[in-house]
Amino acid sequence: MQRQTAVALTLVICLTPKLALAQRGVTDGQWRSYGGDDASTKYSALEQIDADNVEQLTVAWRWESPDGAIAGDNRRLTPGAFKATPLMVDGVLYIRTSLSVVGAVDAATGEELWVRDVGSYEMGRPTNLGWNSRGVGYWSDGMESRIFLATGDAHLWSFDAATGRPIGGFGADGKIDLTQGMRREVDRRAYTVISPPMIVGDVVIVNSSISDGPRYQQAPPGDIRGFDARTGELRWTFETVAQAGQFGNKTWEDDSWTYTGNANAWSIMSADQELGYVYLPIGTPTNDWYGGHRLGDNLFAESLVCLDAATGERVWHFQMVHHGLWDYDLPAAPTLVDVTVDGREVKAVAQVSKQGFTYVFDRVTGEPIWPIEERPVAASTVPGERVAPTQPFPTKPPAFERQGISVDELIDFTPELRAEAEEILSRYEYGDLFHPPSLKGTIQMPGWAGGANWQGAGFDPELGYLFVPSRTSPISVSLQDADPSGSDFRYIRGRSPLRGPQGFPLVKPPYTRLTAIDLETGEHAWQVPFGDGPRQRVIALGAPDPGPLGGAAFTGPVVTKTLLLIGMNDRQAGESQVLVAFDKATGEQLATVALPESVAGTPMTYEVDGRQFVAAAFGGGSTAGLLALALP
Repeated sequence: MQRQTAVALTLVICLTPKLALAQRGVTDGQWRSYGGDDASTKYSALEQIDADNVEQLTVAWRWESPDGAIAGDNRRLTPGAFKATPLMVDGVLYIRTSLSVVGAVDAATGEELWVRDVGSYEMGRPTNLGWNSRGVGYWSDGMESRIFLATGDAHLWSFDAATGRPIGGFGADGKIDLTQGMRREVDRRAYTVISPPMIVGDVVIVNSSISDGPRYQQAPPGDIRGFDARTGELRWTFETVAQAGQFGNKTWEDDSWTYTGNANAWSIMSADQELGYVYLPIGTPTNDWYGGHRLGDNLFAESLVCLDAATGERVWHFQMVHHGLWDYDLPAAPTLVDVTVDGREVKAVAQVSKQGFTYVFDRVTGEPIWPIEERPVAASTVPGERVAPTQPFPTKPPAFERQGISVDELIDFTPELRAEAEEILSRYEYGDLFHPPSLKGTIQMPGWAGGANWQGAGFDPELGYLFVPSRTSPISVSLQDADPSGSDFRYIRGRSPLRGPQGFPLVKPPYTRLTAIDLETGEHAWQVPFGDGPRQRVIALGAPDPGPLGGAAFTGPVVTKTLLLIGMNDRQAGESQVLVAFDKATGEQLATVALPESVAGTPMTYEVDGRQFVAAAFGGGSTAGLLALALP
């Protein structure tokens, strides 16, 4: 079957006047959306903090999350890492805690202005990663302003931004039950929301996180819905598994579209307010590793989908993985950029992936900026499985991560480590990026954590560089017979942890890296290891000093006019949490700022009363909150 990007040509004709380069990041010192702007650039034009003074940053204030007091001694309510990024609008920060409490904080002082606890946690631990949070959405029509909160127990709330009071005219007393109104009954225990709503015009767009460990072929739909920002009325639904009569339905063989679920956009969405388009990074359908119950290409799973936000109509799409078997969800927000390519101004969208690819399209038409080729991939040996014969490979930009595994990729600091690594590799099937899962066990690289993941990328509109932190994380996937007393799958994923020799990684370094991609040329501008990783352990073996190996835990990037900033915790190197400042043009590490807490949320930056701040969510468990840094 010939595969191509689907484009609504009539819309293209109407929407291609002379381009105005509009995606310039945040220019007014605020931070109104999770990624700074709705384009997810994570860029601010602020320049008070620069290479000469960044090391002078000190803690200006901290705000304690109410989660610790709520959980108390109840271990079932103890959250993990606090991953949210706050918004800043008109001097106020807005945040969603891990337990889905929403709060407003004075951006200059950290004083708590209001907190609203909707009791979301009373349902119990949400699916997948449990108490997990990315943030909230903000909307204003110039007369009133609202904060939209999508919770762990799958409700959408609307609050007055000034007071925190629920908006009584929105849904039922300020909330909508997101498990209702779907095309089939949804088990709330398998359905949650971790990411902020995206608001385009007066439409609030909501996605979902759905259990990645299903026992049955029928699972909750990953449909995307748009609600009226004032009333909560459902405006539209986009069905991510194409239904009867819809474009793409024939890519679901044997009526598998009637029961297959997931294919949800669990990560951050992006939007172009001028075009009125929303961009959806969609994930894998049910079951991540075995597709014998859903043969076919499976649209719109593992696709970037552009919708008209007013109607929910599909404008264009591109499927990055046909008939996904690798859990290669699109994990991060698409980044909307305005660039000049071969002398032509282009409204573009760049999507980073777990595979280590960056797919770049004209965001109006969906046409690839550089060719994307369908190339043959390995067949499956698993009974009942039928892989897609080809997969799409971008010709530009080059991959920012290693793809697939061979003997040449194995660790070789010493002959002993190499010999043990070769013995480990021999236990598995292995091959290129799309080598399918097997009954014996297959090594997959990158693994389900990427490559890139939810931290996503940042963009500098002056350099035209996309900054991507990534991880080299091979995993093993073996399939086993499902127990028919508790599942109707033929196969499910078995337990097959992948361990390297003597506690080292299985493959050569670097294990984390930071890549700058020039989106005007499609080439890498620079790439550097991120952190020292197990460097000292290698030296202790008597091997030569290998230099930085990477391997640090990292946050997403925040980009300013002067710096690239990323939070890092290099546990293997014994280095505590720091904020790292990089030279954007070269990748040189300019400075590190020690932090008193471990930060997991992607930092953001803003200005109040002429003072620039950098803020990030810290901690988890009984101690979590927001930390703000500024120059003394």
